[in-house]
Amino acid sequence: MGVRSETTAIRRKLLSWYDKNRRDLPWRRRADDPYAQWVAEIMLQQTRVETVFAYYEPFLKLFPTVDILARAKSKAVLKAWEGLGYYRRILHLHRAARMVCEGGGGIPTTGGELRELPGVGEYTAAAVASIAFGRPEAAVDGNVARVISRLVQLPLPPSAPAGKKAIHEIAATLLDRKRPGDFNQAWMDLGSMICTPRAPKCEQCPLLAHCAAGRAGDAESYPQRDTNKRIVVRPMR
Repeated sequence: MGVRSETTAIRRKLLSWYDKNRRDLPWRRRADDPYAQWVAEIMLQQTRVETVFAYYEPFLKLFPTVDILARAKSKAVLKAWEGLGYYRRILHLHRAARMVCEGGGGIPTTGGELRELPGVGEYTAAAVASIAFGRPEAAVDGNVARVISRLVQLPLPPSAPAGKKAIHEIAATLLDRKRPGDFNQAWMDLGSMICTPRAPKCEQCPLLAHCAAGRAGDAESYPQRDTNKRIVVRPMR
C-alpha cells in the first residue's frame, strides 16, 4: 500500500470507528456552540473527563453565553468553578470572555487567533477551531501523541522537541480536512478507549493494520522515554 493510500485508509477507518463508538460527552451535544466548546476545553485542561461532568452543565446554566460570562462578577464565576481546581483557568477564561466582548468580533475562529486569548494554548486552540468552526487544525494531546508514537514507532519521547515536531507533522498530515473536529476527537477516543497507556487493546484497534508497534506486539514500549536514540520517523504524506 502506498503512503497516500495508507493515509486515506487511516482516515476512513478511524472515522468509521468513531462514528460507531464515540463517547457520549455533554459538550459533543453542543458542537455547534463555540462558546460551549471553549468552556469544555478549558475545564478539561489537566482534569479527568469524569470530573468535568459534574461542572459543565451547571456552569453553562449560570453563564450560557460568552456575553453573560463577561458581565458576571468574579465572585460568582469563581463560586461556580469551586472544587474544579486550577483556578487560574477560570480567571483566564473570565478575562478572555471580557476581551472577546470588548473587541466586538465574537469568539475567534482560527487557532492562531484563539491562542491570543489568555489561557488558550496550542492544543485548546486547535480543538476549539476544528470542532466549533471546522478549521483543519490538528489537536495533539497526550492521547494523540501516544497513538501516533505507536503508529510509527517514534524513537523519541513526545516531550522532546524533535519528537513533538514529528508528532505534530504526522497529525497534520493525517488530519481529515472534511471532518477535522470529528477526526481530532476520534484520536482522543481511540487513545482513551483502546490505545491506553497500559494494556492497550490492540486486537480491537481499527488501525492495527497500520500500526508499527501494534503489529510488532510492542505497543507498551511507546511513547519512548530514551532521548538518546537516533531519529528515524516513518513518513506520512
